[in-house]
Amino acid sequence: NADGSIPSWEGGITKTPENYTVGMHHPDPFKDDVVQFTIDKGNLDKYKSLLSPGQIAMFEAYPETFKMNVYQTRRSASYPQFIYDATKQYSANAELIEEGNGIKNTAIGIPFPIPKTGLEVIWNHILRYRGVDVETYRSQAAPTSSGSYTLVENAEEIRFEYTRPEITLDKLKETNTLFYFKQVVTQPARLAGTALLVKETMDQEALPRQAWTYNTGQRRVRKAPNVAFDTPGTVSDGLRTTDDFDMFNGSPVRYNWELVGKKEIFIPYNDYKLHSNELKYDQILKPGHINPEYARWEKHRVWEVKATLKDGMRHIYKTRVFYIDEDSWQVSLTDMYDNRDELYRVGTAHSINYYEVPTLWSTLEVFHDLQSRRYLAMGLDNEGRMYNFDANLSESNFTPDALRRAGIR
Repeated sequence: NADGSIPSWEGGITKTPENYTVGMHHPDPFKDDVVQFTIDKGNLDKYKSLLSPGQIAMFEAYPETFKMNVYQTRRSASYPQFIYDATKQYSANAELIEEGNGIKNTAIGIPFPIPKTGLEVIWNHILRYRGVDVETYRSQAAPTSSGSYTLVENAEEIRFEYTRPEITLDKLKETNTLFYFKQVVTQPARLAGTALLVKETMDQEALPRQAWTYNTGQRRVRKAPNVAFDTPGTVSDGLRTTDDFDMFNGSPVRYNWELVGKKEIFIPYNDYKLHSNELKYDQILKPGHINPEYARWEKHRVWEVKATLKDGMRHIYKTRVFYIDEDSWQVSLTDMYDNRDELYRVGTAHSINYYEVPTLWSTLEVFHDLQSRRYLAMGLDNEGRMYNFDANLSESNFTPDALRRAGIR
């Protein structure tokens, strides 16, 4: 940028640190970086032009405890070469179907590297590379106003069809599948065995998302067509919607999407400290918000996209504003407004480069409900196993029968 505070992108992280082996929590390649300055209630006005309305609202809601430690900007995002090659190969012909409720003529890469509309940007986020076959072991918590919480542990499997290196346009058209997702609650005991299976389709006009749930009490798998849009997220205490998962997922059909433009803003980035297995969850989860001492903020350029609910459509969010990292297409921040046009929730995706893949993906997603003064922290992995990006999952892992087997305690 003009003053050099955002450096040129030089390919991001292209090799793993010497002290890293697969299976470890990821050592911080920028551990020697120091805090350049801290934003708090005392100097907030100086930095408002570089903050989102949601970030400003957090300072107003928690003036005594919320702050942002700002570090040197490190443009660490990187993808495998085959993602860049596919982007070149397919992007000229990539096309959205009717009302953007699906996509065609593209595979593997970023479909719209030079986007012209807000819908194109949000599809870049949906289709960004996050590996091929992935197992994750993540926990979530929804602290009360006093800071007490119950940890919910999830085991997840994801088979990405769209980004498989060998996938073809014909195969994607034939299967009409972007990815398979299976989630099983493993703790606490009263919820253990609750399970969800999703088949995300590429053309949702032809076939909407397919979903099934397993209920431990009934020991039955049921089709779940309502696992979409503003249905409350799984065991989330009502603090997020289904389409909040991954900051935004699923069909964009209920909204009009406006590409506001590009801007410079402070976003969470390179949050290796927050990801560290040297931290305990009690050190992270505090009343009102996560412990700001462990969060890293950097100045980056983002695409700003505004989604406004269409006439005749319903959703608890009337308006959503997304701030999407230009290097990775990861939604980094989102502001959600209710039907009174009041700021309702604020989402932050604290990301790292999983450099053994490589991909930039969130290590922790936090949804703050400004009305209830509570928050949901998703993706906690400090005290658990690290993601397995070499899972080698077959389609047989993602059937209703497989969901039933996974859900049985």
